[in-house]
Amino acid sequence: MSTSAYHSNLPSPLGVLMLTSDGNALTGLYMENQKHRPELPVHSVQDDSRFTAVRQQLMAYFAGELQTFDVCLDAAGTAFQQRVWQALTAIPFGATESYGGLAARLGKPSASRAVGLANGRNPIGIIVPCHRVLGASGALTGYGGGLARKQWLLAHERTQSDR
Repeated sequence: MSTSAYHSNLPSPLGVLMLTSDGNALTGLYMENQKHRPELPVHSVQDDSRFTAVRQQLMAYFAGELQTFDVCLDAAGTAFQQRVWQALTAIPFGATESYGGLAARLGKPSASRAVGLANGRNPIGIIVPCHRVLGASGALTGYGGGLARKQWLLAHERTQSDR
């Protein structure tokens, strides 16, 4: 029987990250105790070799040597969630955007709450940078991985952008 679910655990400054794949693309990047983190499928196989490129890129990101990821992604979600997640990838490294700004950019200026909900369901954190979205006042609001991790990621990117 062949499997179509793989996973790998990667130690990081944010704790152990769980990577998931269907064998062709990265389908998830989750932090420990993250909201909306799914259980691994029963048939998932741990196979670090299937994640070599993404593991290297994440380590380079954490080392301050990488700002843009080049990884094949396949996140499962609704059409609206997909649009939000795609829009997240356009927020530059070290920059932030408000939920309202993101909603306006999507052509739905009154949908900041829906954008926030889609943002919170992002299954590929860090690479799809949902941590770069802030409240209207610029305050850190909601993050599935916890506000301390969001703050760390923003500070890390700010430090690297200032170089």
